[in-house]
Amino acid sequence: MPAINNAIVARDSFSHIVRRENWAQQEAGVVVVFCIVFVVGVGLVGLWISKCLAKRRAKKAAVHA
Repeated sequence: MPAINNAIVARDSFSHIVRRENWAQQEAGVVVVFCIVFVVGVGLVGLWISKCLAKRRAKKAAVHA
């Protein structure tokens, strides 16, 4: 059991020595731009799918009419 405790102590001390920087907090503007681009992209894909479905419905209605 001492090996497990030493490993935990070593990991904890290593995490205190090596501090990770929060990139998202430092570059908040870039994250916002990524989110906006994602939302616009999803909207455009949704619009494209909706147009394809509308064409399919119109073609199906024209065949049966």
